[in-house]
Amino acid sequence: MSLSASAENLSGDGQNGASDSNMCLELALEGERLCKSGDCRAGVAFFQAAIQAGTDDLRTLSAIYSQLGNAYFYLGDYVKAMQYHKHDLTLARTMGDKLGEAKSSGNLGNTLKVMGKFDEAMICCKRHLEISRELGDKLSEGRALYNLGNVYHAKGKQVGRVGQQDPGEFSEDVRQCLQQAVHYYEENLELMRELGDTAAQGRACGNLGNTFYLLGDFQRAIHYHNERLKIAREFGDKAAERRANSNLGNSHIFLGEFEKAAQHYKRTLILAQELGDRAVEAQACYSLGNTYTLLRDYPAAVEYHLRHLVIAQQLMDRVGEGRACWSLGNAYSAMGNHEKALHFANLHLNISKELGDPMGQATAQMNVAGLQEILGMEKSELDADKGNGTTRLLSTNTASSMAASSPGRYRLRRQSMDNLDLIKLTPDGKQKDSGEPPPARAGIAPQPSQEEEEENFFELLSRFQSGRMDDQRCALHANRKPRPRPRIPSPEKEKDGEDLLELIAGMQSKRMDEQRVTLPYLPGLNTNRNNQAINRTAVQPQQDTDDSFIEMLVRCQGSRLEDQRSPLPTASTLHDAEEEQNQRSNGNTQSGATVPEEDLFALIQRLQAGRMEDQRASGPAKTH
Repeated sequence: MSLSASAENLSGDGQNGASDSNMCLELALEGERLCKSGDCRAGVAFFQAAIQAGTDDLRTLSAIYSQLGNAYFYLGDYVKAMQYHKHDLTLARTMGDKLGEAKSSGNLGNTLKVMGKFDEAMICCKRHLEISRELGDKLSEGRALYNLGNVYHAKGKQVGRVGQQDPGEFSEDVRQCLQQAVHYYEENLELMRELGDTAAQGRACGNLGNTFYLLGDFQRAIHYHNERLKIAREFGDKAAERRANSNLGNSHIFLGEFEKAAQHYKRTLILAQELGDRAVEAQACYSLGNTYTLLRDYPAAVEYHLRHLVIAQQLMDRVGEGRACWSLGNAYSAMGNHEKALHFANLHLNISKELGDPMGQATAQMNVAGLQEILGMEKSELDADKGNGTTRLLSTNTASSMAASSPGRYRLRRQSMDNLDLIKLTPDGKQKDSGEPPPARAGIAPQPSQEEEEENFFELLSRFQSGRMDDQRCALHANRKPRPRPRIPSPEKEKDGEDLLELIAGMQSKRMDEQRVTLPYLPGLNTNRNNQAINRTAVQPQQDTDDSFIEMLVRCQGSRLEDQRSPLPTASTLHDAEEEQNQRSNGNTQSGATVPEEDLFALIQRLQAGRMEDQRASGPAKTH
């Protein structure tokens, strides 16, 4: 339910406390407006103020939770995003709002996906799909299918990257994961064609192309990327057109069609310049330099690698600088300009040492040694002339500023998703309780001579509790400690019996309050005016806030409990997967990596390995 709908619903509410609810809603509407205008940080401030004002309207609170979760997602605070989407899911289930449960499950699944919690994300997205089909909501079903495809694609891509395999060379379990992604994307594409949603068809085609690329089916990848390119041009979406051209270039490289790849990379470069995206512009230059190296057009390769190097320096991307220097050294060496090749090989060596890159350092040392031998230079001469060439691109000030920068900055930025933790499962209150020893159970063991007294005691309990026995039962939780049973006095006097009744009444009344569904942990809920309404609408008691997230997922699944269990974790947007990755940089487009994520560095190394001897001038063969 949207906030505007909540406003209409609340306008006719004449109950006490409507002024507080109206203030909460007004603040939330302003937060919604700010988020839509792109100012998510200011929007979050208004949403938090709305929660502080509080409301007794569950639907308004659900809408606030949903939008707060989305806002935190765009800001890159995935832990808080997950917390508010979890609150939204709890409220939706409490109200019996199936559509709200489907949407909140989808939002939660998206958040868990970017946190790398793929198994939990799959459970949420499958729940989203199940409810959407149950309700016959085609649009919601399409979003669920798309999200499921994204989760399987991301999981297969991440697992496949661990072994550094190339596209088409993944293990069977990774291939099965990617095939599942294809299945859901194809279902989504078919449904979007049925609904006539061309923009959604473009997104599905782009992701199908990326998945087939990982599977090594480059012809089908090219087919779907061309479909994506056509739809992007139809809508004038330059960002999507840029991504499609880049992906087409990568696919043509693997087919050995270097000229076609160069054409797409050039178009990528032009679009990146039009969009003002310097990092992507550098990536296009890097890809073009490598492509022209494969075409043995070394002057063109040098031109693009130099452009890449300049932008990498401006964006303070030391990894990108190292790659550019390595590529320039190879290109100059192939051209026979060994002095310049040696200069860039030394720069590559220094950057590799700074970054702690042993592979890059070993490669650079081999190149330096080989070029030094070709030039007939002694090591002392090399050290004396180091950095004095006319082609030096790094000024003293630039070099010092680079050295002052953190060498691990690039890796930390790239691997930030792996360092995000799930919601803390042990709040302060729980830690405090954990320090207390569990109370021992107390009570008088029944003796054969006390049978009559025992019967009188249970008769007394039955009269007091009447039909509330089931209501007073408590579910066992691992994080709760058993309450001590009262020591039962001997009922010898009438006063002792009254004391016992009073003791039991005090104990049970406290336990009854704990068993009521008051949702005390939901921020912004005015429980003092709404407890009775919540008890009427609740479908089951709510768990403590420190219950594990998997336990929450189990409640979400209902009857599908056994089939949908997932292991404990080890550590509403519809965009292309690559576009979503770019959005998580929080708008900081001027400090991104200048080497494409789908780096062809290893591929080019392998392709060039067999050509190295062809590129070098060798002496006449020895005769025997």
